[in-house]
Amino acid sequence: RRRLRAEHDLAASARRYALAAHGAHDGLWDWDVAAGTVYYSPRWKEIVGCAGTDVGSAPAEWLGRIHPDDRARVEAELFRAGEPSGSLLEVEHRVAHRGGGWRWVVARGVRVADAAGAVTRMAGSMSDVSERKRFEEQLLHDAMHDSLTGLANRGLFMDRLERAIAHARRRGHPFAVIFLDLDRFKVVNDRVGHLAADGVLVALARRLEGCVRAGDSVARLGGDEFALLVHDVEDPAVVARRILHELRAPFEAAGQQVVVSASMGIAVSSTGFTRPEDALRDADAAMYRAKGRGRARFEIADAELHERSLRQLALESQLREAVEGGELRLHFQPVVVMETRELVGFEALVRWQHPVDGLRPPDDFIPLAEQTGLIMSVGRWALREGCRQMQEWRVAYPSAAGVWLSVNLSSRQFLHPQLVHEIMAALADTGFPPGRLRLEITESVIMDDAAAVGLVLQRLRDEGIGVAIDDFGTGYSSLSYLHRLPLDTLKIDRSFVREMHTDPTLEAVIQTVISLSGNLRLDTVAEGVETHEEAAALQRMGCRIGQGFLFSEPLEPAAAARLLAGREQRTGA
Repeated sequence: RRRLRAEHDLAASARRYALAAHGAHDGLWDWDVAAGTVYYSPRWKEIVGCAGTDVGSAPAEWLGRIHPDDRARVEAELFRAGEPSGSLLEVEHRVAHRGGGWRWVVARGVRVADAAGAVTRMAGSMSDVSERKRFEEQLLHDAMHDSLTGLANRGLFMDRLERAIAHARRRGHPFAVIFLDLDRFKVVNDRVGHLAADGVLVALARRLEGCVRAGDSVARLGGDEFALLVHDVEDPAVVARRILHELRAPFEAAGQQVVVSASMGIAVSSTGFTRPEDALRDADAAMYRAKGRGRARFEIADAELHERSLRQLALESQLREAVEGGELRLHFQPVVVMETRELVGFEALVRWQHPVDGLRPPDDFIPLAEQTGLIMSVGRWALREGCRQMQEWRVAYPSAAGVWLSVNLSSRQFLHPQLVHEIMAALADTGFPPGRLRLEITESVIMDDAAAVGLVLQRLRDEGIGVAIDDFGTGYSSLSYLHRLPLDTLKIDRSFVREMHTDPTLEAVIQTVISLSGNLRLDTVAEGVETHEEAAALQRMGCRIGQGFLFSEPLEPAAAARLLAGREQRTGA
């Protein structure tokens, strides 16, 4: 009876095992190493596409299906020498599917070893992880590629460039980096809309891919900036010319024919780059030189440009330290009624007190700050420091209550979504009244996005803050915008004032600006007034207010304070 019960229990156990093996999502396997046979469960056979067929029990049914690149690694894991009996194994690999292609699987199991450590038996499971691997590969692809164009993104491009540099140093294989920036692509955005303009970028990506060979790389770095990495090419200018030729054909966008041009900069490996950032920086600098020489062309970085890039890199590092280390200074240039020399305002001008070079003018570092994004930090500091200093003077000198402060804003600052909030916070923290603050922007800011600019200007007007267009007449503003925008002041560019006596047409331009300003009920300020003759001519034309060396150079805070103190004494306040 006990024997029958044991047989019954054994049969029940076998049925449970068979049912579990049949229903398990994982394929089961049991390998008798000594006998050279393997049991493969129905699910195991299903994973390799052999469900319902006899695959036999030979180890080759498994090992023979393993991808050639994986087999040695799998066998080494399965038969790892010296492992104690009961040690676990896990190995991920590819197996051939009977229907074609490869499936990713994970084999897990336990080893049974004899006293000498030799594996005598293994048993475990095999899971199909193909979907997970596809998902992981898609995530990796998405992380390294541009979502719009499908090109490599900056991260992947820099990785490939780093490999190219290492390869060139080991084996001397040349390469070149081509940095491409579309010329005035914002005009295309405004003309056809962002969605259609994105379609142009996608079509451009396909054309760029057609300009290089297999093994070369094309990447979208962001916006309308692209980069190409070309290998083993004697003259990368050939590729650049091919791109310029491809861009001659128009693109189709929202039912319109759109023609775009590009400026390109080329950096070659013979320069001896050691970092991918250096190669991209030189190509970027050459691209800017191409833009400066007329656009729709390319320039090749040379030794002079490379040295300039290195100097600029060092300057950028120093400027970053200057912003963080308190080396920036504000000077204040008086704005006066030209006839009476009455002080009506100050323009705050940023200077850099360099620890070695001394006081550096804005032309030495503001363009770099705009290019690197440091202009945001510089601009915030200048606004807050200017308001703080002016409020301090208002308290010390009551007659300064009516003096305004002008602060320049870059286009990046002006269109920043937090601009008004930051300005109001600076005014609240310093106590300087909004009605005494004037922000100066250039005409190009308006042309970048007139609708967005109009909204910002109205918010500033609602807060009582004035806005002036600086260097008026040198940009591309449309007169149709001026009467619709809530502006306060037009500033006549210093170049017009300086040359009006030698070029009669400029005097006519100035007269037109003054008349326009009057018709729009705006103030007019002449910049760069240096002689009595210039001041007299401007007054005859109806311009009352000016600034320039005739009246005062930009003053350090202590000198500006003395000016206010003297004004206080004269007014008897």
